[in-house]
Amino acid sequence: MELLAVVDVDDTLVVARIDRLARSLAHLLEIIETLARKGAAFKSLGDPIDTGSPQGKFTLQILGAVAEFERSLIRERTKAGVRAAKALGRQPGNPGLISGDPLARRRVAHARDERLSERAIAGADEFLPIVRRLRPAQPWDRVVDVLNTAMKKRPGNNPAPWTRDALIRAVRRLVADGLAESDLLKAAPRRSKKAAAQTRRLVELVATIHNAAPAGQKPTLARIGRQLERQGVRTATGAGTWAPSSVKALLDRARAGGLLDEDLVEKHGAGETHSVSRTDLRLE
Repeated sequence: MELLAVVDVDDTLVVARIDRLARSLAHLLEIIETLARKGAAFKSLGDPIDTGSPQGKFTLQILGAVAEFERSLIRERTKAGVRAAKALGRQPGNPGLISGDPLARRRVAHARDERLSERAIAGADEFLPIVRRLRPAQPWDRVVDVLNTAMKKRPGNNPAPWTRDALIRAVRRLVADGLAESDLLKAAPRRSKKAAAQTRRLVELVATIHNAAPAGQKPTLARIGRQLERQGVRTATGAGTWAPSSVKALLDRARAGGLLDEDLVEKHGAGETHSVSRTDLRLE
């Protein structure tokens, strides 16, 4: 949905009726969740929903419970239908797909594409900026590593980390819908020996900065990034600014290669500290 891409912080998306925006209750809740992540509110003039008010938030919680109840009913009915079909000697599933009907296959493919588009658009504001920064200069596997470091999970209610195939499918849908540039899908250039050597140099440099700090005072990711910037060291993509995720990726490689002397202390926001244990892996 293109409208969600232009919604900003403190905006309120106003619709005449819910059915003008969403096809189902689950779809509506997904849209409202996307708005909440962007710091925006939702209001329906024809329904008692206004997420900017306490009453509206309460109504939304009730709708969420109803949606979960509906999903449970659908699962139970589906299981009952499969059992009944098997008892009658019938094969459960879409008869058109089972018989190989081309029209049925096109309809299913279209419905699948619609769902992919909805999920991709809903989370585009979170993952697309990172993809645009790295593609097509970096291979998909590298982009996936950065996304999983920065986001921890996929947008929405999907707790699974990004995979290469899932990310490519999402970007393809955005390109097909005209919401992303086709250049993002171009093949990444083959990695040269010079680029590999540059990466090794960056890994060794970051490990040296980490190991040079006094015991118990290991630098944070942001501090290492600032030191690299002061030294004029550029990232593998040529950027002059170091993101914590880029520093962490190099530190992870250094740790896997046995180049770090002690544990790394990472700070993820104010008052939040996590210790990452050193591994016993070594480069062969």
